[in-house]
Formats: sequence, C-alpha cells, structure tokens
Amino acid sequence: MVQEMPDYDVIVLGAGVAGIYQIKRLTDLGIDAIVLEADEDLGGTWYRNRYPGARFDSESYTYGYSFSQEVLDEWHWKERFSPQPENLRYLNFVADKFDLRRHMRFNARVTAMSWEEETRHWRLNLENGDTYTARFVITGIGVLSVPTMPHIEGMDDFEGDSFHTYWWPKEEVPLAGRRVGVIGTGATGIQVIAEIADKVADLTVFQRRPNWSTPLNNSPISEQEMAEIRARYDEIFDNCSKSPGGFEHIPDRRGFWNVPREERLALWDRLYETPGFALLASNFTEIFMDQEANKEISDYVANRIRQRVNDPDTAEKLIPKDHGFGMQRLPLETRYFEAYNRDNVHLVDITETPIERITAKGIQTAQAHYDLDLIVYATGFNAVTGAFDRLDIRGMGGQSLADKWRDGPQTYMGILTHGFPNLLMVAGPQSVSGSTNYPRAIEGGVNWVTELVSHAMEKGLTRIETQAQAEEAWREEVIRAHERLLLRRSRGWFTGYNSNVSGHEFGKVRYQAYFGTGPKYMSMLKEAAERGYDQLELA
Repeated sequence: MVQEMPDYDVIVLGAGVAGIYQIKRLTDLGIDAIVLEADEDLGGTWYRNRYPGARFDSESYTYGYSFSQEVLDEWHWKERFSPQPENLRYLNFVADKFDLRRHMRFNARVTAMSWEEETRHWRLNLENGDTYTARFVITGIGVLSVPTMPHIEGMDDFEGDSFHTYWWPKEEVPLAGRRVGVIGTGATGIQVIAEIADKVADLTVFQRRPNWSTPLNNSPISEQEMAEIRARYDEIFDNCSKSPGGFEHIPDRRGFWNVPREERLALWDRLYETPGFALLASNFTEIFMDQEANKEISDYVANRIRQRVNDPDTAEKLIPKDHGFGMQRLPLETRYFEAYNRDNVHLVDITETPIERITAKGIQTAQAHYDLDLIVYATGFNAVTGAFDRLDIRGMGGQSLADKWRDGPQTYMGILTHGFPNLLMVAGPQSVSGSTNYPRAIEGGVNWVTELVSHAMEKGLTRIETQAQAEEAWREEVIRAHERLLLRRSRGWFTGYNSNVSGHEFGKVRYQAYFGTGPKYMSMLKEAAERGYDQLELA
C-alpha cells in the first residue's frame, strides 16, 4: 500500500454545535484536524436561521455544552428558551474561549468527496477549487440544514420580497405597514407567525396541514435563578442522560389506565402550563403506543386550541385531523393561536382552496387573489439525509452514497455506513440526534467518534469500516423501535416525508431517526466500545 500522507488526520465538516465540540475534542488530543464550514462564519443552524421568533425549544441550560466547567460557570442564559442572536453569541463565546477559530476554514463548501483505497484517505473538492485530503472525515452537517421550496408556478414572477425562512436576510427586513404571506405552519412557520402578527399591516397564513402545538411558556432567567441552575448543573445533565428525550422532563410511569381520568386531566392541565416539552415528555408513555390513550390526549389539546381561538371555524382548521398529538415533531409556541384572533391575520386552508400560482403581486388560490408585499416560505427541510444528498460522496469502487441511501439511510449506529471507510457521522441518520435534545445527543456521539479515531491512531490503524451484517442489524433495531410507535403512520420528517423532495412520499418510510430512547442508544455505544469495536473492520 502506498503510504502517502494526507493533509490532515481529520477533517470535520460543519462548524455548528456538533463541529465546534468535535474540533475541541480532536485538538485537545493533539490530532491534526481542521473544520471546513460552507458559511462565512460558525454557528450552523443558529448562524443561518435568523427569522423572527427563532429560539430554542429545549431549555437553554439543557441545550448548552456540558464539557467545560468554566463555560458553565461564566455563561448566563438570559431566557429559559434563548433566542437566535443569543444562541449565536454563545457559540462564538465557546469557540473564542478555546481559540477554536484557528482550526476553522470558512466559505469552504465541499461539493464532492472520494475515498482513495490505495492511500486510505479521503479527497475533498471544494466549490472554490481547493482540494484537501484527510485520513478521516467526520460530518457535523446538520439534521435540518437543507431548506426545501415548494413547487408552485410563478414563484420567480413575484415582484416583492420572498425567501425561505432559512435564508432570512442579515439586514433588517421591514415589516411595519406591509402585507405578508406565510406559506407553511410547521415549527418554523408557527414561530414566525406568532412573532410578526402584531408587527405587520396584514398577515395571510397559507396552511396545508395543521400541526399540534403547545405553549413554550418562556420567561427571563434572573441572576439568582441562574446561580441556582449553576449549582445543580451536575444534576441537570444527569437527569438529561436518564430521560428518553434528553430533557429534564421524565415520563410518568404510573400507567395511563391505572390513573383515573380526572387525575389525568389534572396532570395535563399542569403540564400544559409547564415550560417546554413537558406535556409531551412528562406524559404517560402509552400516548405514543396506544391509540385510545393518544386519542384522549389529542382531544385534550384540541379543546385547549378551541379555548384559545375565538372563531370556531378557524379553530377547527388549526386542529390536525390526520395525526394524533406527539406523532410528528411538536412545535412549541408563544400566543400562536391568539394571533388568529387579530383582525389583520387571516387563515387560508389550501387543502380547500389550493394555491394555483404566485403572481407578480401576490398569491392566487382557487378562490381569491391575495395582494402581498412579502412572501415567507416556511416550507421545511430535506431532513436528516438532505445535507449528505447534496454532496457527491463516493466510497469503495466509486459507489455513490446518494445511490446507496436512495430508499433511506443505512448505517451502523448512525455513525458509519458500509462501503465508505473512515467516514464518521456525528448526528448522522439513524442516530438519536433527530429524536432527542440535540446537544445532549451530539456530545455523546462526538465523544464516541473521538475515542474511536484516537484508538485507531494509537494502534497505527488507517482504515475503519462497519461490517455489512452490523449495519443490517442496526437497521432492524431502528425499524423495531420505529414500528412500535404510533408515529409510524405520520407524514412528518421523522418518517422521511417531504412533498417537496422527490422520493420522500408519504407511505415510503425512510427510517431516518432512532426512537429507542437516548439512554438506550448511549448504552449501546458504550457497549460497542467496551467490546473492542468488534462490529467494525479495523486495519
């Protein structure tokens, strides 16, 4: 074998939450590594998503990194659910504190990667013409980093401003006195609509499918409360490590049918007023698996929506009929439903009156034309695998990763995929990163990947590949965990559904995330390492 040395031991793709921690771990060990980031600065999702209302829906103090006591001692989260500008400041604070920028290359968009078996390294081609080589490539390219636009005739004809929420401009977008249309009522749309309803002259919401949504219940964090949070950080992160979703919210294990209905309703009243994902994550586990239990909690949330929306017809349009509560990604909101009580906010159900085209002056539906100054596309993402699909990744024998994953990802623990040696994925498809509190998942993933790379380098190993049978066994585990849940019937991105992406149709399940819970996943990672990585080919 030719012993040509690559430019770097490791190249990390992406300088978001995952990439920042990954480069910290690698450089602490003296490993020669850099980060390639396509954007002009670090931050990932918190750099790019600048739309009004963008903020955590995980409690801030459970979202931040746990690896540094100094950071925990010094950083003061200002709100229970921190907004985008503060989140970006936090990531810059961490990167600058540990001088991580010197390991980062910005405006470095990778377009293609190819595995070279003879030299056992990856060759990466950048959009600007540069080429890099590395023994290992670690991806931290995001679960929701590839926005999708709808296919509507005339989109280029519109004479006003228009953009996807992901591409919200850095410059201030004027809202006062303007007629705004928002297409989409998913997690992003709900945040935008609630935030701008009282700031625009007129707001028309074009909704295809309503989503269940419950209150965020945000509030400021005082100096005293922050001191109390710091004093119990060990407890907080321990709680998160034991929680199925990586939050401090712990499921109610008494059994749905063992608790009288009046007590269930009292519990739900309390959880509805509790910050964050309490109603989802501190509920009875039966709501995710038992159709009757799910119907009862769905009816409860539907009645809450009816209580908050003045017009009964509008309320009914905002209540999902095609899936139960918790069966898709749950958006959290702040006075979202009350926005529809305003005279300047209008809801258009495009299942009843479809959008026919975008015109120079607005949106034409089957029923009416809506004159607009600004169109906001809150139309979602090519979730989980989208960031991989847009790279031309070629493994053994020139095999295309996009071709291998055409009908859904195939991985070992969401970290490796057979036929693509030395390609390691943090927050990859079929890990728990898409189904749990993201940073709690990525810290575990980064630690495992770092220890694997360190093990290989210490042993003089230059090639890591998962066994095909290990990959198939993991696929079966992912399917088993998925199929036991009612969400198997849903149309959300958990099941790979996105009407704007070819091949992501409803009914064609892609098994993109692992729903076997965070603690179980982390336990399996630990066991795999303790067994000496016996399901990997190390050479």
